[in-house]
Amino acid sequence: MDNNLDFRQEESIDFKALFFKVYQYWYFFILTIFISFLLAFLLNKYSAPVFEANTTILIEDEQNRSSLNPEEVLNYGSFTNKMNLENEIGKLKSYLLASRVVDELNMDVSYYKEENLISREIYKESPFLIVFESSHVQPVNLQINLEFLSKSKIKLEAKGEKISLYDYQKKQTTGESVSVEINGEYLLGELIENKHFGFRIYLEDEFSEELIGQKLYFKFNNPNALTSHLQSIVIVPINQKATIVKISLQGNNKQKLVDFLNKLTEVYRKQSLEKKNRIAINTIEFIDSQLMDISDSLSYTEAELQDYRVSRKVMNINFQAQQIFRLMTQLESEKAELLVKAKYYYYIKNYLEQSKEINDIVAPSSIGIDDNLLNSLIIELNRLDTEKSELLISSKAKNPLVLATEEKILKAKETAIENIRNIIKTSEISLEDINQRIAKLEMEISKLPATQRELFGIERKFKLNDAIYTYLLTKRSEAQIAKASNLPDNEIIDPALSNKTRKVSPKTQTNYLISFIIALIIPISFIFLKDYFNDKIIERRDIETITKLPIIGHVIHSNKDSKIVVADYPKSSISESFRSIRTNLQFITQGKEKQTVLITSTMVSEGKTFISTNLASIFALFGKKTLLIGFDLRKPRIYQDFGLNNTEGISSYLIGKSNLEEIIQESPHENLHVIMAGPVPPNPSELIASDKTLELFKKIKEMYDYIIIDTPPVGLVTDAFLLMKHVDAKIFVVRQNFSNKKIFGSIINDVEKRNIPNTSILINDVRLSRNSYGYGYGYGYGYGYGYGYGYGYGYGYYSDEDESESKSIFKRIFSKS
Repeated sequence: MDNNLDFRQEESIDFKALFFKVYQYWYFFILTIFISFLLAFLLNKYSAPVFEANTTILIEDEQNRSSLNPEEVLNYGSFTNKMNLENEIGKLKSYLLASRVVDELNMDVSYYKEENLISREIYKESPFLIVFESSHVQPVNLQINLEFLSKSKIKLEAKGEKISLYDYQKKQTTGESVSVEINGEYLLGELIENKHFGFRIYLEDEFSEELIGQKLYFKFNNPNALTSHLQSIVIVPINQKATIVKISLQGNNKQKLVDFLNKLTEVYRKQSLEKKNRIAINTIEFIDSQLMDISDSLSYTEAELQDYRVSRKVMNINFQAQQIFRLMTQLESEKAELLVKAKYYYYIKNYLEQSKEINDIVAPSSIGIDDNLLNSLIIELNRLDTEKSELLISSKAKNPLVLATEEKILKAKETAIENIRNIIKTSEISLEDINQRIAKLEMEISKLPATQRELFGIERKFKLNDAIYTYLLTKRSEAQIAKASNLPDNEIIDPALSNKTRKVSPKTQTNYLISFIIALIIPISFIFLKDYFNDKIIERRDIETITKLPIIGHVIHSNKDSKIVVADYPKSSISESFRSIRTNLQFITQGKEKQTVLITSTMVSEGKTFISTNLASIFALFGKKTLLIGFDLRKPRIYQDFGLNNTEGISSYLIGKSNLEEIIQESPHENLHVIMAGPVPPNPSELIASDKTLELFKKIKEMYDYIIIDTPPVGLVTDAFLLMKHVDAKIFVVRQNFSNKKIFGSIINDVEKRNIPNTSILINDVRLSRNSYGYGYGYGYGYGYGYGYGYGYGYGYYSDEDESESKSIFKRIFSKS
């Protein structure tokens, strides 16, 4: 047998011990899992659901229009700039677009229904309709409760402080916050009004008895808040190379989200088409203004021609006059076209000189002007204007990029105006040439007879006006055809659909999973934090990490009234603990027939006196002549446990007042004698260190087989160290969940440095429950008596199977170690 018997476990991580440490808190795990799942259930049931709707839209870029020549790109409002994806996303999220969507959806009032403590919006499902007076301000975000009393009668209740009022005519809040209260019974269709509100309530469908008792309410919405919500859309390209974007919006009502997104894409495409049609519309308006002027002249000349033919009875001019008239008509047509173009040149010159904006300009090609330089200049102006508009979406007017673009527009304008002036000069020269040629023909006409000459002049005026009118009508028709053929640049790939929305919150499965994880984390954290901050000795490993001294055994907690449990309850599990210690002492003392054992501790109340009396009793029960000595001269207690007197004892013997026979007392138990501490002396340490102590031990060792010595705590006084040289084994008592780790570590390390032989540790007051796995990992041999089959490996062998404590679950959680 090894002389340095070590009952400690190996230093490797004890996963089984860790597992059973956690296992001891199974009730805590069950409780936290139940509470966590209950909270998750309540969260899933009573949280307002949040849905996400999506739509995808194709935003065409410049490459899709690269096959068009510059004139076609410009014609009737086509975009001339590269449609930058980020700029288009900025437009989709712009306040103006969102505001227009809100206006078209007409969501000024929201309707709600409360069921099972949950309020949900009954969008497009409301049994009643609110028609408010637009001339009235309305209280926004005020919950107005409605209750149907009968087919024609309702009750309204509402009360709010600091309520904002919104003017739907001016489309703004009034800027004041007021107290609003509504409480009364009203008829359906009746005007309900005061200075803070004014509205009527109608039934949407036929009245149903089910409406009575339902909890309904409505709110007036602030359009600005709805606009801001719509601006919270998330827009992302489906991949880096594509110009298809996915638009997402979250909210509490599926259909409302779908309507928001579909209206958003509809208005966005409509806005794009309006921009493309703007130039075509301007062209038509310009031509219409010219047609109004020329139609009067045409009507007048037509009437004049008809009157002349009737009055002079002349239907047609002669052959010579016809030849001249054909040449004159050709020149007049050329002159008419030049005159129309000249009017456009003056129009565009005045427009560029007087107007700061250029988005309403009429395209040259729409009037039949094929000047490439002018067309390119107008294209450049449109491109710069669009670039400026896109910059203003995300920038301020004083942004350097915006200012630089405005400078480019100004220079382009100056270049275009200079070019138009040159074109006007060229046009005037062409017009002068045609006038000269017409003058020559007029000289030929003057040679005709008077009747033919007059008829010729009237027909000439008519044909000129008719040519101009026909030319304008042709261009107007072309502009209308181009407008009708325009399509938005953007295409909806997938519209938002109610059945395609997904629920994003609460996430039922995720919440249950999180609750389960939390249910594990909380008790585990509690166990480890409690262990981390605990400065008491709880288990074997706490001792094993501090000292290499062997653990001789442990004594479980006693619920008995008796202090000498071994003698009074010899079949108890506590008695078996002391029998195990008695056996282990044989290994410590290498099988000596007579043994002297010293019992001490690091601090008071660790149970050293309890251990001493019961260890002495277990030796006495073994049939050995045993002596129990109370060497705690400062706080004697043993005499109380045995019901003996303390008038004489160790102190009186050491000072020579009593002899040995006088201080030895018989206990109520066979084979067990006791020497009390005696009266408390003023100098206990000096008495213990005297030669009389040595003499005492020589005598009693000859008289007794086993001597058990109860000494004071070594953490307080040195008495125990003075007695250690007289004994065969030294036992340090530590008490579970009581002994301080630091104090124990400091003292036991000092003991180890002194190389005191045959020193061991005894763990006292170990509390076992029916599901415990011994103390740490058991004691002595095997894995302990507290774990095994049924209620424990020792079940049926002891007389105190009720030793396990019964506690409430909350007491276990917060008191169990």
